[in-house]
Amino acid sequence: MVQLHVKRGDESQFLFNTTTDAPVEAVIQQVTDIYNGRLKVDRICSEIPELADHGVTLPPNMQGLTEEQIVELKLKDDWEEKCIPSGGAVFRKDEIGRRNGHAPNDKMKEVLIRTVEEAKALISKKQVQANVCVTMEMVKEALDQLRGAVMIVYPMGLPPHDPIRLELEDQKDLSGTQASLQVITGEEGQLWWAGKEMQRGKKLKDYIGRNEKTKLVVKIQKKGQGAPAREPVVTDEQQKQMMLHYYRRQEELKKLEEADDDSYLDSEWSNRQALKRQFQGLTDIKWGPR
Repeated sequence: MVQLHVKRGDESQFLFNTTTDAPVEAVIQQVTDIYNGRLKVDRICSEIPELADHGVTLPPNMQGLTEEQIVELKLKDDWEEKCIPSGGAVFRKDEIGRRNGHAPNDKMKEVLIRTVEEAKALISKKQVQANVCVTMEMVKEALDQLRGAVMIVYPMGLPPHDPIRLELEDQKDLSGTQASLQVITGEEGQLWWAGKEMQRGKKLKDYIGRNEKTKLVVKIQKKGQGAPAREPVVTDEQQKQMMLHYYRRQEELKKLEEADDDSYLDSEWSNRQALKRQFQGLTDIKWGPR
């Protein structure tokens, strides 16, 4: 199998296995699917702790309003009584006014937080260091874990406007958000290797030959962004080790210079005539006016 180390810019994303006979277009589609799936998992994982702390989101027309404004405008959250967490709710007010404050109890909160950690670990960038390839099945498993945890805590479901439900149902509109800039569709995706774009319509073997044991560092990019920056000659870790080596060497040279210092010859204890001067009573003689 050919192993691709997929990066975005200088940041590692995941490892992906393929073959030399795979069409470049198919590889791009598979890589972007995994890349976007990991982004979805990260977005859901960033929302669930807020769900665990402050309950479900308020309707859009109530978010950010004070209690006085809600009373004055005669607004009501119709989902407040429908979306009650298992085991009862604990009131924890959301200071920014985005969620209703009816949070799950500590036991249900632990279910959500633990599941977030497990899902993030499954598709983590640390899998690159562990030499574990991320697949679309792993991404789906992480999403299923998050979906299951939410269903355990909220068996009646989340409101249709809640971002977690929108993400799980693929209904979330990211247009105009910072998150939309990170997403790369299969149509606009590009793969770059060795400073060259891998062209659609070709196969991997057209670039790397037929060796199935090849390992490549490829960069995923959007069309129109130009060629990504080349990989540095040395990695950040290698540079740190070099700097540490130079620092230690410099310290050793300083110690050697101090060892060669002959200023001690001016000290009283190194004077060969000190004993003779003591017998002659000349040790305390000082020159100069009193």
